[in-house]
Amino acid sequence: MYKEKQLGVVVPAYNEEKLIGVTIESIPNFVDYVVVVDDCSRDGTADCVRQRQATQPERLILIRHEANQGVGGSIATGYTWCRDHEVDVAVVMAGDAQMDPADLPALLDPVVADEVDYTKGNRLFTGDAWKIIPRMRYLGNSLMSLLTKIASGYWHVADSQSGYTAINLRALKTIDWDKMYKRYGQPNDLLVRLNVYNFRVRDVPVRPVYNIGEKSGIKPLRMIPKLSWLLFKLFLWRMKEKYIIRDFHPLLFFYTMGTALFIPGFGLGVYLLIKRILVGPVADTSALFAAFLVIMGLQMLFFAMWFDMDYNKELR
Repeated sequence: MYKEKQLGVVVPAYNEEKLIGVTIESIPNFVDYVVVVDDCSRDGTADCVRQRQATQPERLILIRHEANQGVGGSIATGYTWCRDHEVDVAVVMAGDAQMDPADLPALLDPVVADEVDYTKGNRLFTGDAWKIIPRMRYLGNSLMSLLTKIASGYWHVADSQSGYTAINLRALKTIDWDKMYKRYGQPNDLLVRLNVYNFRVRDVPVRPVYNIGEKSGIKPLRMIPKLSWLLFKLFLWRMKEKYIIRDFHPLLFFYTMGTALFIPGFGLGVYLLIKRILVGPVADTSALFAAFLVIMGLQMLFFAMWFDMDYNKELR
């Protein structure tokens, strides 16, 4: 128990036999349940967990997937278990020991005090993040964080790819975990869904942990286009669910008109630039018209973002 709240830690694990033991042993004693979800590992991850179950059979839970579902699928499985067992707060800690247990109380306190419904670790707050996190991952994370702000409506949230999180039982019972994105984009997907239901979210500074023997299969150059497309679809879904079905807000007009003006203006500007380089001078009026479309489009898009930011300012 933690401040009279039952606590469960979900540990998604895939081929983590080297570090899963370290992860389990590092979890504080005040945690009631440690739910390890073995995502069809091909190594001895499950055996390592079973060895430790002998000393804590009621606390340490092992769930095995028959087929690999991805980290998002593993987290959804663990969340479902916590929801079904009425666990007050569920935390996610990866099976590769990259999440410092010393940061756990800071994540828990706002949720336990009912100040917010969901907290998320932010590794970028510390000035050491640039030195510790691999550069490509840092830059990719920063780009994804910007796009996630737009897609989710949580403009105060950064480090979108951080999986060190805590969520209360109310949110666990509200979100449909069967529809959750199963792969690496799970944190982004969840933020969008939380925003649709107006759950309060807060960033909490945590220490980045790297170079402890973990092996990442994430390739930023491959993941960025895939996640960008996912975020675009999630953004459209949120606009429909939050600002059409559940409520109505004029920011929809600004987003629509801004897009309708900016895209043709940008395309025309590129065409005129290429024509100017390859053919010769272009009409001044054409250039002015392209500039007008781009400027007006950007203004409307920025107004729409500002409206979205203002509408969600209480969800922190």
